[in-house]
Amino acid sequence: MTKLRWISFVLSINVKSVFTSISAGLCSGSSYVKRQYHFVYDWKNWTDALSYCRERYTDLATIENMEDVRILQSMADSSKMNYAEYKNRAWIGLYDDMNSWRWSMSNTDLYKNGVAFRNWEPGQPDNRMSKEHCTGLKWTGSWTDENCDNTFKALCSDIRGLNVTFVFINKSMTWMEAQRYCRANYTDLASVRNMSENQRVTEVLPAGQSAWIGLFRDSWKWMDGSNSSFRYWNTNEPNHVVKNEFCVTANFGSTGQWEDWNCDRETAFVCYSEPAYKQVVRLRMGKNDNQDLNDPAVMEAMLEQFKQKLKNKGVKGDIRLSWRKQSDGEVFLRDEKQTKKITTCKNEF
Repeated sequence: MTKLRWISFVLSINVKSVFTSISAGLCSGSSYVKRQYHFVYDWKNWTDALSYCRERYTDLATIENMEDVRILQSMADSSKMNYAEYKNRAWIGLYDDMNSWRWSMSNTDLYKNGVAFRNWEPGQPDNRMSKEHCTGLKWTGSWTDENCDNTFKALCSDIRGLNVTFVFINKSMTWMEAQRYCRANYTDLASVRNMSENQRVTEVLPAGQSAWIGLFRDSWKWMDGSNSSFRYWNTNEPNHVVKNEFCVTANFGSTGQWEDWNCDRETAFVCYSEPAYKQVVRLRMGKNDNQDLNDPAVMEAMLEQFKQKLKNKGVKGDIRLSWRKQSDGEVFLRDEKQTKKITTCKNEF
């Protein structure tokens, strides 16, 4: 029978993240580490501001609640944002992703080369009032972007093996309602892969009608991937009143409220950085006599396992693990007493 011995070691955990939760049998606990905001008063368009923030900090600012709004409002120096009619504005990291169009039915085997087929009407998509994220098909065969809360009839796909049938649903619904209906009764909202299918689906649509198809896109989202749904729009915003208003400024002359702007305009901007969180973990665990824990490959594999365990338990951010040598210069210290596994933690910022 293989003899089990106990060893002690110390692990350094460095996490660059706003919210850090260390658990997974290593340590338990969580801490909210406030991101640090940085105003930059150089004039730049949104793309250049994004590059600047990512080179020097973490990203363009993500704003997740009213406390963040108040912090930024108190930091803003209006004397440095005096640009004629556009004074007091600064770019933040929210943007409207016009390139995220995709089909409701996500089976990639179905599309092959047809996933990118589009048949937009001239001038479409135009994202009127910054609220058009779903797609309608007109009886002429052309497509228009529409507000997903509008009501239209629906076109469903009924897929059986290699056969695709299009079904017209003579019932007015929002896009989400149409999606649920098609998924419950057929396969999904209609996907159109080529001009031949566009002709076929148009043939089942009565003259003068428009109907939902399955093409849709994401709405406003944060550049750093945050899933925060917090929004703080100014009155009548977003409005897409000028073409290509896909980026967002905070107006610090109006309590920090947000406005959609043409991304090519130049203004100040706000970056953020994340403080690094450091945790030192002292562990005791069992090992078999035939394990060489000082083998670099074994040590690296153990670090990867610990990292994955942390991620599985919800730790987010840039996780970096390293071994810490003990007073004798060794990483691992053999314990003669076969006590239960213990974990002790020390947190540092």
